[in-house]
Parts: sequence; structure tokens; C-alpha cells
Amino acid sequence: MTNLKHILNPANFLRDLRRKDHKPGRGALDILKYIGPGLLVTVGFIDPGNWAANIATGSEYGYTLLWIVTLSTVMLIILQHNVAHLGIASGLCLSEAATIHLKPWLSRSVLSFAVMASVSTSLAEILGGSIALQMLFNVPVKIGALLITVFVIIMLFTNSYRKIEKWIIAFVSIIGLSFLYELFLVDVDWANAGVSWIKPSIPQGSMLLLMSVLGAVVMPHNLFLHSEIIQSRQWNLENEKIIKKQLKFEFADTLFSMIIGWAINSSMIILAASTFFRHNVEVTELPQAKSLLEPLLGNNAAVVFAIALLFSGVASSITSAMAGGSIVSGMFSEPYDIKDTHSRTGVLISLFGALLIIFFIGDPFKGLILSQVFLSIQLPFTVVLQIWLTSSKKVMGKYANSRFLVVLLSLIAAAVIFFNLKLLFDIILK
Repeated sequence: MTNLKHILNPANFLRDLRRKDHKPGRGALDILKYIGPGLLVTVGFIDPGNWAANIATGSEYGYTLLWIVTLSTVMLIILQHNVAHLGIASGLCLSEAATIHLKPWLSRSVLSFAVMASVSTSLAEILGGSIALQMLFNVPVKIGALLITVFVIIMLFTNSYRKIEKWIIAFVSIIGLSFLYELFLVDVDWANAGVSWIKPSIPQGSMLLLMSVLGAVVMPHNLFLHSEIIQSRQWNLENEKIIKKQLKFEFADTLFSMIIGWAINSSMIILAASTFFRHNVEVTELPQAKSLLEPLLGNNAAVVFAIALLFSGVASSITSAMAGGSIVSGMFSEPYDIKDTHSRTGVLISLFGALLIIFFIGDPFKGLILSQVFLSIQLPFTVVLQIWLTSSKKVMGKYANSRFLVVLLSLIAAAVIFFNLKLLFDIILK
């Protein structure tokens, strides 16, 4: 039966229709069909910014700071799981919910700022991919950035979400296998690594890198993206049993995907610790890492490293652009749909905004710093918005956050915001 929200926005009718057409199977293997949305979020967790922080951390402090990867992953699981609940329980993404439940001037301000964060994210991701092209084929960074941007647009505009999801899963698999190959080439002190994963230790002078690793984990665009793409798995949400089943499946997807992200990030630090730290070589830039790997592990290892970085840059550029499309479409109370004008506009703003900045900034390193500055400033607004919406019974109904969860989320948000702002001030004052 057509209701008011369908009349006001036909996109809501299509979304509701999709939900009613999807029903969960009864077999235990049905959960495997649900895996996917979390892996798209994981791509943002293993983007070029994380690469730079992890390689620098491992090369300077060895295995010592592996525990921060574990801690940041636990925090990320809780935040991403919470924002995914928003999409499941309300049928709205973070941007749509802000548009509907906040005053227009407030929602427009917060979401416009979030679009800028998406541009900043795409800036770092495109730069990472272009640096990889320079490593592999000596392509100038600006030309490489243009090639990455064009490829991402073609991927998004010519493929359905399901196909994009499969591509991203393939990209993440390649990145994971690349580091697995690299680890087979080095002599890893697994006993030391195992202790470092769970034993907190803060060596003198390590605070900046520690904050870089933690601050690069929770990213604004991933919170918007997860609340949107989780709805690709939604079934008939009028059935409470199905809602509860989906909430369980979502947690399994998020947990599985974040563990993969944890493993890949850990592998980066372990690789750097087992090669550069062991030989007293400090690495501060990604191209330097490739050139130093070659004499230590051979040409194949250096090439595999660059290939993995290329796939990381491309995959994370795709997801940051999707997040931009989701934010802009949500400003018009619409779900993300690449065939829709508003979604396409958000995608293009995210990508071409980043490309424009790259062309006007001569130093790629300065571009990366600029991107992190914007993300650090914007993150508190997105996290606070998420907690407010998911704690509201008006938005979430019976699935609103419990008092315990509100306190837990607030503590995590406070820690993440503190580390991001501290990192921001350290960058500015450096």
C-alpha cells in the first residue's frame, strides 16, 4: 500500500520493495551470502594512509606498537557495528537520518562538512594509488592521479553495487595475499609479535606514530558508507524475527571483515619490523619502502608491495567516492543509487574535488597532511551525530542504544576524538 513517504519520495518505495523481495534462507551457510558490506568498510581501514603509518611504526619501533592495531580494531568494530544498526533498524543511512531528524540548517552544515571530509579521504586514496603507479611504471604522480580517478569513475558508473562489492572483495584478497607472500620471505619473531599484540607499551618518542595508527582507523566516510551499504542485505523489516537475524548477520560480517583489516594492518607493521627495524632503517615514505625492500627481499617482493598499494589506492578511492554519493543523496532524503543524479553528483564532487587539490599542490606529502587535517577536524561531528541518532528512540525505536552502550560509545568517541585532535595539533605545530 502506497503511503506518504512513498508519495514524497519514490526512492523510498523502491527501497521498501527491495526489502520485501529479500528473505533470509534457513541454512547455516546463509550467513556467507551476507558477507560483503563489512569488507567495503575494511578497505578504508587498510588505505594508503594506514600503510604510511604502519610502515613508519614498524620500521622505527619494531613489533612494540602492534597492540594499538588490536585496540583500534576493537574500537572500530563497536563503532561500525553501531552505525550499521542505524541502517538496519531505521532503514536510513546516516546522512538520510540527519536530514530527517535534525533541523535543516544543522543537518546541511554537518553534511556539507562531511562531503569535504569525503573529498579529503579521496585525496589520500588517489594519491596512494598514483604513488603506486609511479613505483611500478614511473608515471608522474599527477598523471597517475588522473588515471586512478578515471578508472574509479568507470568502475562506479558502469557496475551495479553487487559487482562493485565483488571487485572490492577481490582487491582485498589480493592485498591480503600480497602481504602473506611478503611474510613468507622474512624471518618473523612470532613470540615477540604475539606478546606485542596484547601488551600495551609506549616507547619514548612514539606518541605521534601511535596516534597516527589509531587516528587513521576511524574515518568519517566509513561511518556514512556502512549505514548505507548494509541495506543492500535488508529483507522484509516488518518481521521482527528477520530484523534480529539480520542484526546477528551484520555483526558476523563486521567482525569477520574487521579481523581481516586487523591482520593486514598487523602484517604491514610485522613486515617493516622484520626488515627495516632489524637493519636499523627508518622509513618515512612509501616509495622509500619499496626501494629498500628490493635489496633486502628481492625485486619480486618490492613489486608485490607496489601492486598491493595500487589495489589499496583504487579500492579505497571507490569506497570514499561511494560515501560522497551517499552523503549527498542523503541530503535529499534519498538512498544511494549510482543511476540517480544526486548520488552521481556526490561521487563526482568527492573525486574531482580531490583531483583538483592534487593538481594545485606540488608536494604529494603536503596533500596527505592536508587530508588528515580535514579528517581530524570533521570526525568529532560525525561520531557525535552517530551516537545521538542511534541513541534516539524516535529514530531507532526499541533498538536504540542502551545506557551502557551510550557510555561505551561516548568513551570510545572521546578517545578517538582526542587522538585525532592531538595528532592535528602536532602536525600543525611541527
